[in-house]
Amino acid sequence: MARPYVCLLTLASVLLLGIATVSRSKGLRGKGKGHQRAPRIPSQFSQEERVAMKEALKGAVQIPTVSFSPEELNTTALAQFGEYIHKVFPTVFKTSFIRHEAVGEYSHLFTVQGSDPSLQPYMLLAHIDVVPAPDEGWDVPPFSGLESDGFIYGRGTLDNKNSLMAILQALELLLIRNYIPRRSFFIALGHDEEVSGVKGAQKISALLQARGIQLAFIVDEGSFILDGFIPNLQKPFAMVSVSEKGAIDLMLQVNMTPGHSSAPPKETSIGILAAAVSRLEQTPMPNMFGGGPFKMALQQLANEFPFPTNIVLSNLWLFQPLVSRLMERNYITNALVRTTTALTMFNAGVKVNVIPPVAQATVNFRIHPAQTVQEVLKLAKDIVADDRIQFHVLNAFDPLPVSPSDDQALGYQLLRQTIQSVFPEVNIVAPGTCIGNTDSRHYTNLTTGIYRFNPIYLQPQSFSSIHGINEKISVQAYETQVKFIFEFLQNADADPRQGPSMPSWGLMAVGSFSLLTMPGPSCLPVDVSCS
Repeated sequence: MARPYVCLLTLASVLLLGIATVSRSKGLRGKGKGHQRAPRIPSQFSQEERVAMKEALKGAVQIPTVSFSPEELNTTALAQFGEYIHKVFPTVFKTSFIRHEAVGEYSHLFTVQGSDPSLQPYMLLAHIDVVPAPDEGWDVPPFSGLESDGFIYGRGTLDNKNSLMAILQALELLLIRNYIPRRSFFIALGHDEEVSGVKGAQKISALLQARGIQLAFIVDEGSFILDGFIPNLQKPFAMVSVSEKGAIDLMLQVNMTPGHSSAPPKETSIGILAAAVSRLEQTPMPNMFGGGPFKMALQQLANEFPFPTNIVLSNLWLFQPLVSRLMERNYITNALVRTTTALTMFNAGVKVNVIPPVAQATVNFRIHPAQTVQEVLKLAKDIVADDRIQFHVLNAFDPLPVSPSDDQALGYQLLRQTIQSVFPEVNIVAPGTCIGNTDSRHYTNLTTGIYRFNPIYLQPQSFSSIHGINEKISVQAYETQVKFIFEFLQNADADPRQGPSMPSWGLMAVGSFSLLTMPGPSCLPVDVSCS
């Protein structure tokens, strides 16, 4: 019995020695690299800071950074906005481990260098530009930034200056509390998202690709805490969009010989085209329920519904055809289960007594993730079924791939963690599809994890104000959004999981700043200036 006992003691000694050695070496490595986890900074803001943050948002709204078309931007306002964020967030621009670059003249890229180069970086997106906002119908001037009854009014308060300002505001507040991130991250602010993002986000993406950057994940706008969007669902839930619809801008055109209106033909170009677009409106694209993330979201939400809806949603293997039809009855859920068709422009006629030689209509399709551009084009031509109609594709792109939302999806799990912390009343975080289009589609070569979430409550009436009238955000909601980013940045540091395996990060000294680099080219001929 003695010999086994001695062997057991020897084994125990070796194990203890090994544990002690590993612990010591880890401690030394941590000490040498400065990677010890810093104490968490509480998201508690003084009254003075809360007043400053809402005033900063008001000032941002007052700058009319309108995008009218890809060729027509308010460049004066865009330049003014660049000066404004320098003024409002001085610490962000003065911090030695943050590098700022102007890309495409009016977009902005911030590289925030973390202390632990082994952690794969991530990126936060927002955009500066807004859609036009005529004064008609607004209760207040759309670029006034007026505060009334606890709300800040103005174009961009929901899309998307609230996100932009909240990101920079949260970082500013962390920095003045001596925050040093462990995980590096980027902030990309595009200036032409509303008109395709080609001069802004696309150039930023090309620049990062040329530097060999690969990201753990990206977070952009595109979804909310939804309240009241799904019939019979009493509780709000957070939808994190893991995919994004594709789009086609399709122009339909009819050409005819002009003539005098006193002797009209049986059909004019306007009549032919009107009948064609009417057929498109009256013939919806196929219901694709079950072919995207929305089915998974409903299954997660099943227990939140009253009887018998909870039973139906828990057994979609049996009731899927019924549920797919019910989803069509609500304009929001209908957009989640199919490719939508929207006639947005119609141009024809030159004079009241002239048969028009040309009639044109533009139709915007938002493509469900289960379909492609080519499939939708074929369906549209089959529905119109008129050889007199010419089809011209003005712009088109397929839906984005579905990003992972499992337990190993770092970006998704960080969002879930922060949502549950900042919004403890929200019981469900579910994956979904963004029915709009965002700048994130330009970054698909940088990561497989692209998530779209705006940490504010959204009701149907608020949704209609986005690109509509009386767009507004409550002061409390904006403060909570700043708090969310404040917490998220720290959660990204504290989370022990890392992104996929990748080449080792290098550090290239640029003055007092260390720039994230990887093997490969370090520059690209795009319009970039640094500060």
